[in-house]
Amino acid sequence: MTHADDVTWMERAIALSRKCPPAEGAFSVGAIIVGADGEELTHGYSRETDAHVHAEEAALAKLPADDPRLAGATLYSTLEPCSERKSRPLTCTQLILRSPVRRVVIAWREPSLLVADCVGVETLSADGIEVVELQSLAAQARAVNEHLLQ
Repeated sequence: MTHADDVTWMERAIALSRKCPPAEGAFSVGAIIVGADGEELTHGYSRETDAHVHAEEAALAKLPADDPRLAGATLYSTLEPCSERKSRPLTCTQLILRSPVRRVVIAWREPSLLVADCVGVETLSADGIEVVELQSLAAQARAVNEHLLQ
């Protein structure tokens, strides 16, 4: 996929993040999984199915873990996948590592507002997953979370 494709998919993920019911103490995040053929496989957003579900978790849960399309897929998330979590046994970083997804594109790194030191990007990269940060879209992704960042 080209950089232009990454931008288009991230803009769609940002639009999804606007569907999140705002919550005090939780970011509004959108995630889309796109197959190697450039077709959307699934998507999700924070608090889509319950008060604690994260966007990446919601998207991954909609596909069987052994779906062969995941091997060449890219996961787009408006925020760095969490590396620390109280509401579930697995973080989004761990869920991605357990999946066949080998490429993750984010709009911005998690600020130290809720987690002192998120290491999702570093953990994914250390495991051989390609991580791309689209800093040009960070302001748009942050804007959805102004309720937390004021």
